[in-house]
Order: sequence, then C-alpha cells, then structure tokens
Amino acid sequence: MTLWRRILLFFYASLTLYGCSVPTPSTAGSCSLNLPNSTDDATVIRVMIAAEGQLVVAQEIDALMALWSEDGYVADARHTPDQPEDDQHWRGVDAIRHRYVRVVFPGAPTDATPSDMEVEIAGDRALVTATTRIGAEIAPGGDRWTLIRQNGCWLFESLTYNLEPQTP
Repeated sequence: MTLWRRILLFFYASLTLYGCSVPTPSTAGSCSLNLPNSTDDATVIRVMIAAEGQLVVAQEIDALMALWSEDGYVADARHTPDQPEDDQHWRGVDAIRHRYVRVVFPGAPTDATPSDMEVEIAGDRALVTATTRIGAEIAPGGDRWTLIRQNGCWLFESLTYNLEPQTP
C-alpha cells in the first residue's frame, strides 16, 4: 500500500471516527432542477427564472436559495432606472434569503410568472430582460437578471427589478 493511499484511508477513517462525513458536491443553480443534459442554455435559463417564480409562490426558501450564487444580489430600482444611487440592495445569500422571507413571502403571491424573456448569452454569462406578472401587477420589461455558469450549472448572479419608469 502506497503512502498516499494510507494517508487517504487514515483521513476517511478519522472523519468516520469523529462523526464527520465526507463532503459531497452540492447541486446548485440550474443543476438543482434536474433538466436533461441536452437542454440548451437559453431554455435552461428560462426554466430557472420560471422556477424562481413558482418557488416564490410555494415559499420554498431552500430551493430558491440553491439557485443563487454566494455573492449574488437583488436590487430594487424603484422605477428610476436612470438613478442607480436610489436603488435598494440585498447583497449576498443571507440578505437575499432575508428579502424572500421578510419582504416577498408575507405578500403571499399566488402567481409570479415571467414572460417576454429576452436571453443574451456570452460565454459563461447571461443577461435576461423579462416582464413579470405577480398577481394583477404587470411589470413590462421591468426585471433584469444576470446569470453565471459555474461548474456546468447556471446560477443567478443578480436581479434588478422595478426598472420600468413610473407613470405620472
């Protein structure tokens, strides 16, 4: 038995002895949706955004958070897309989780459906502009999603919403 093999066996035995488990790769982002490997990137991204809406309605926080990158963010553009200085931000997964649980879920939306999605993919990055319907509220072109591909899985990097200017 080689020295490296002995070291590995000792490592795994130590983990078992002390009640630890060997970490397994987590399924994140689009890979958590169990889509066929043959699904093209644009379709995967559209399904992810639709799934986010369905998971909001179902209030499935763990499944929602699996779609986000660790350093993702959400921004409310407050209907002033040309004034980013007035945006409200939730940065990082803890803040995004807080937003879902404390801001989104209490509104108990019964429908959150994206439509009119325009998907632009450049390598491992994607930009999506979408209209979102939350109940009777319609935000035409009011949402901008950015996604990144990591380890073969697409993840949400950001969502900026309320991009449509408010009408007087």
